Amino acid sequence: MNSRESQLQAVDRLLTIMDELRAQCPWDKKQTLQSLRHLTIEETYELGDAILENDLEEIKKELGDLFLHIVFYAKIGSETNDFDIADVANGICEKLIHRHPHIYGDVTADNEEDVKRNWENLKLKEGKKSVLEGVPKGLPALVKAGRIQDKVAGVGFDWERPEQVWDKVQEELAELQSEVEAADMDSMEAEFGDVLFSMVNYARFLGLNPEDALERTNKKFIQRFQYLENKAKEKGKSLKNMSLTEMDVFWEEAKKIGGRQ
Repeated sequence: MNSRESQLQAVDRLLTIMDELRAQCPWDKKQTLQSLRHLTIEETYELGDAILENDLEEIKKELGDLFLHIVFYAKIGSETNDFDIADVANGICEKLIHRHPHIYGDVTADNEEDVKRNWENLKLKEGKKSVLEGVPKGLPALVKAGRIQDKVAGVGFDWERPEQVWDKVQEELAELQSEVEAADMDSMEAEFGDVLFSMVNYARFLGLNPEDALERTNKKFIQRFQYLENKAKEKGKSLKNMSLTEMDVFWEEAKKIGGRQ
């Protein structure tokens, strides 16, 4: 691995290149905080994909892309004298020191839950009116549900055992079924949301990431369906003209080939 000196030199090289691009490249000169936003979101999702695939080479590349965006934002901030990369780095350093009094102070934290509880309490002392203020409004709903539950659990608002959460899932499923039978679309949507929220909570108690779990299933379905499409094409058939029974033969083949994946 690279030495600390080499790492710092690499960061300095990136800062220099960013200065040059901002001064000389027509595209880079035009960018603003707003124009980069959607690109940053895209890069974040690409990094997430690489992590799910456990592709370390791709993770390295995507981290570089994301790092570039951080440097880009800091460069734009420096041009208006609002902030630069040093302000960004020092800001997060100060926050980390402040939020880890069990490392840099005299507070005791014996386990992960103690750390999370201290973290949320410190944020409230910093002036936040709600522990939920830090949940971005633009998060995908499934991810947002998990973050909400993590944060309220950090201040003690939580179930005690996984069995209690599973009972809640069963209760919400029963309420959903009741609304389905009543054919009330608005109530059905509300109860379906409650089912998803309780399932996300149950995943948390099992130590699972619901977003990762669902994406794993998405990828598995895509692989199997594309196998089905390819097999149909090999036989000169169209999926539209095949029966479900015929398609199921290839689907079962795909399941055997892919194993549990």
